[in-house]
Amino acid sequence: MAAAQTWPQPQFADINGLRMAYYEAGPRQGVPIVFSHGFPELAYSWRHQVAALAQAGYWVIAPDQRGYGLTDKPAAVTDYDMEHLTGDLVGLLDHLGVEKAIFCGHDWGGIVVWAMPLLHPDRVAGVIGLNTPFVPRLPIDPIEMFKAAYGPDMYIVHFQTPGAADALFAQDVDKTMRFFMRLPGDSVVGFSSRPAERRSLALQTALEHYDPKSDDKQFLSDAERAVYVEAFGNGGFTGPINWYRNFTRNWERSEPLPRRIDGIPCLMIMAEHDVVLPPSLADRMGDQIDDLEKVLVEGSGHWTQQEKPEAVNAAILDWLSRRFAA
Repeated sequence: MAAAQTWPQPQFADINGLRMAYYEAGPRQGVPIVFSHGFPELAYSWRHQVAALAQAGYWVIAPDQRGYGLTDKPAAVTDYDMEHLTGDLVGLLDHLGVEKAIFCGHDWGGIVVWAMPLLHPDRVAGVIGLNTPFVPRLPIDPIEMFKAAYGPDMYIVHFQTPGAADALFAQDVDKTMRFFMRLPGDSVVGFSSRPAERRSLALQTALEHYDPKSDDKQFLSDAERAVYVEAFGNGGFTGPINWYRNFTRNWERSEPLPRRIDGIPCLMIMAEHDVVLPPSLADRMGDQIDDLEKVLVEGSGHWTQQEKPEAVNAAILDWLSRRFAA
């Protein structure tokens, strides 16, 4: 893998029916921090946080989650539901002989770590959500809600069609990664004020018209982007997109779960210019979580831990220093 020299070498664990790759740094002491990445990311997306927290004396662990990177990619769509995704993190703790961890997740990884206290409360010491808020169970199927709000071309709705987005993204992986991992092109207010037809979130259509040659919003170095291009060039996009194909299944199976998180310290880090996960989504989190702090990262788009690593690291380290001993 074309990773930076400071990035740890992969280790492997046979857990929950698959072989999982994970990356570890810092002293094996205290409560570890487990990082859960989103789409289309990797454990490597947490490189800045892994380095900073390890340097500060924390034990940090970042897996390539199922379907991604060097971790196995099961064929069945149902192998990517929330029971499997959270079960993988529990299995990783078991492999490492850890009772509890602090779970930090971004994007889809945020959905996973907020589900950990609901499905596995005895394994959770704390939760950090990056961009992704805790949202109680919706009254309707999320896919139907997305379709009603944004239309059938909204990317999550489009992802439900087997093979379509997978093939499109794989046609030119370098172009796909350049398209996704860009600085924000608009503010949340600016995006919200657009005409409805320009708020469809039809990312697949935008990708088809995207010209990398005229893009001045790249934040990855060539070497960093090469890590993603290699990983998704080898592993494809079907496993990662299968996470989205479980929205309805996860919603159906979540009916008996708690609607609150009590007794667990939680930190919510919001990004000012994330139009997909705007800070306003976190406004009511205090109604469902009894121990919550919130921090706003100004000027950041969706890829906050990579766009504004110093601000994210500072927020996490400040919270850890007050709530957990290194």
